[in-house]
Amino acid sequence: MKLAEAKEQYIQTWGTFATNWGINRTMAQVHALLLASGKALSTDEVMEELQISRGNANTNLRALMDWGIVKKELVKGERKEYFSADKDVWFLFKQITKERRKREIEPIITFLAELKEIEDNDSEEAQEFIKLMNDFGNVTSKINNIMDLAIKSDEHWLVGKITNLLKK
Repeated sequence: MKLAEAKEQYIQTWGTFATNWGINRTMAQVHALLLASGKALSTDEVMEELQISRGNANTNLRALMDWGIVKKELVKGERKEYFSADKDVWFLFKQITKERRKREIEPIITFLAELKEIEDNDSEEAQEFIKLMNDFGNVTSKINNIMDLAIKSDEHWLVGKITNLLKK
């Protein structure tokens, strides 16, 4: 397989996988393109390579910058904006984990806490509902704690912990 073909297959497959994780396909493809590129790319280059509109390219580049995994670069003598992806895969994993936690786990924790605060909590049905919300809250808090450990850890520490957990 030639390099260009491998890069194209990577970009397309990464976009497909991302939809399984709840991430926009085009956003993942833009990120994969920037990861696989040997240089910072302009919006025009992203548009041309992925055959997407300017608005789509701009929206997804901004979203990737919001996630903290793509940054804008200045190219001397150029007026265009150029973008590059951080290629440290461990940093990337931690940033994505941080964003997913902020967008998905923390709102669930808040939501479950609100649901437990019911006024007419004297009935058996109310108590069962509160217990159910507590159980969901406990599981969600544990997931949050695991994500927090991953975000704060270095690569070797986390791999060791996961390996130990899997041995049990």
